[in-house]
Amino acid sequence: MLTRAENDLLCRVEGEAPMGGIMRRHWLPACLSEQLPAADGDPIRVRLLGENLVAFRDSEGRVGVIDEQCPHRKASLVYARNEECGLRCLYHGWKFDRDGNCVDMSSEPAESLLRQKVKIKSYPVHEQAGFIWVWMGPAEEKPAFDPPVFQPSPDTKIAVAKMIIDCNWAQILEGAIDSAHSSSLHSSDMVPAPVGGAQATADNWLRPSTDKAPRLFVDRTAFGFRYSAIRRPIKDAATKDYVRTTLFIAPYTVQIPSNNMYNIAILHVPVDDMHTAFHFIAWGDAATTPDVETWRKFLSMQVGVDVDKAFVKTRTRANNYQQDRVAMRLGNFTGIAGIPNQDVAMWETIGSIADRSDEILGASDLAIVEFRRQMVEAARVFSAGGGAIGAHQPRVPQAKLHSFEGVVPKGYDWRTLGASQEELAFNAARAERSTAAE
Repeated sequence: MLTRAENDLLCRVEGEAPMGGIMRRHWLPACLSEQLPAADGDPIRVRLLGENLVAFRDSEGRVGVIDEQCPHRKASLVYARNEECGLRCLYHGWKFDRDGNCVDMSSEPAESLLRQKVKIKSYPVHEQAGFIWVWMGPAEEKPAFDPPVFQPSPDTKIAVAKMIIDCNWAQILEGAIDSAHSSSLHSSDMVPAPVGGAQATADNWLRPSTDKAPRLFVDRTAFGFRYSAIRRPIKDAATKDYVRTTLFIAPYTVQIPSNNMYNIAILHVPVDDMHTAFHFIAWGDAATTPDVETWRKFLSMQVGVDVDKAFVKTRTRANNYQQDRVAMRLGNFTGIAGIPNQDVAMWETIGSIADRSDEILGASDLAIVEFRRQMVEAARVFSAGGGAIGAHQPRVPQAKLHSFEGVVPKGYDWRTLGASQEELAFNAARAERSTAAE
């Protein structure tokens, strides 16, 4: 449980909130590259950490992310003309380039010097891995962009599904690190089977266990934490364990266990205190990773079907998430199509911001308790003038981090499963420094 003050530290990201300050010390996904498909194309709204912004691709194909409101009379630049390397406000013709410079004021006298004094807020941009990333923190703290966990090599195939969810980022991320719920909520899509490890089919995910009450273990790391959910396997339960390790990569990324076809990561990007941009990502070898449309169809997150072009979902609390009670009576556990949509129905009905002061937690909530403890502590450290969690140097690059799933002999050290040599060496050096300091 958290007090209301602790809950605010965890959840609030707008304005001067410490958690928002932590988010600003990391590159944030502003939108997908596919949302800005062409030079001089349509600008789009972007809202991050409570700020209203506009993103556009200029005449040279470069992306800008600037304040949505024109500084003149505050009209929205979403409706601006995107032409000749800048956005021209429809109201009086003031024009701004991707760096926020005012490059023309057609409504002002030619001899006016006002243009030289006007600059709109803009953020540094980096385009990679199918995303437009922005740096919203202090310019002097901006690091070089490191590839995300889902792009371990430049030729990695990546498929992204996106949805705007009407609740706070933290309760969504808690869902991603909650291994126990999958055996109930997703039981019609994550199906027990006598297989050697997790497998993906065209219709569902198979797993080699019927165990609904995993034993959980957590290990803090420099990037956040690694935790395991250990279950009884269907085969050889007396001598083996089925282990699934999940990574929380602070502050907003979760890498869940892979399957035999592709890897999976989830990004939980705060739009504001009560809305989140949710990204469900498959990546891996080109031969086995699904293409974007196949991935979105599998998840029931297709543009034009399940979400609109702004990734606003069609399933809502008002229409009961299009739950099919007939399908439930015929055996489907939830009657809600798509793994993420089943989650959304749980996350949103908790409330816009969960009240964690009167929950009753159990042994299966170990990872959630650790997440809350770690991030509330991180917010307090940041408030006191310390650094932002996950941004400290030196650190293991995200592209060197790996989750794990598989059936292993009992007694195996789960903390090493899936860990790269770089991570193991870093952890050993970190432990040695900590021992020396004591």
